[in-house]
Amino acid sequence: MTAIVRGFGGVRPQIGRGVFLAENCVVVGDVVIGDESSIWYSTVLRGDVCAIRVGARTNLQDGIVVHVTSSGFATAIGDDCTIGHAAIVHACTIEDHCLIGMGATILDGARIGRGSLVGAGALVTPGTDIPPDSLVLGAPARVVRQVNAREREQIEYGAVHYVELARRYLAGDGESSVG
Repeated sequence: MTAIVRGFGGVRPQIGRGVFLAENCVVVGDVVIGDESSIWYSTVLRGDVCAIRVGARTNLQDGIVVHVTSSGFATAIGDDCTIGHAAIVHACTIEDHCLIGMGATILDGARIGRGSLVGAGALVTPGTDIPPDSLVLGAPARVVRQVNAREREQIEYGAVHYVELARRYLAGDGESSVG
């Protein structure tokens, strides 16, 4: 089984160097994935009606949906980001060095400022503009304070850890032993 990487509307995805694509992830259309990023199991990036850009060393964990709108809202995810399991990232911008928690939803036209942490299960509503270095919680999501030093370390650790984990998978460490 291999990842599904297919063109749409005459545009094929562009995959950077050292990118790990899990066997059952799906990458379609106008998608660019930066070097050393990782797209994990059951994650879908569907750039069929607008562009998706994923920066370098960014990890999209298991079960994430990344999509766009036909009305001109692309999706851009910066460098060194961690997008947690089962998040929905829809037609928005996530700047560099952000952590989006498990099950969080970021909606159309929202912008998450550099260095921010969006908590698990948060709902960032359409058009919301989150300042840099913000801790964002709740549904609807609200800035509760600036990220602290420990949280900043957690954001950086996630990016570095997933680059190393992806390298192990690419080297065959995650190979199946089943028939």
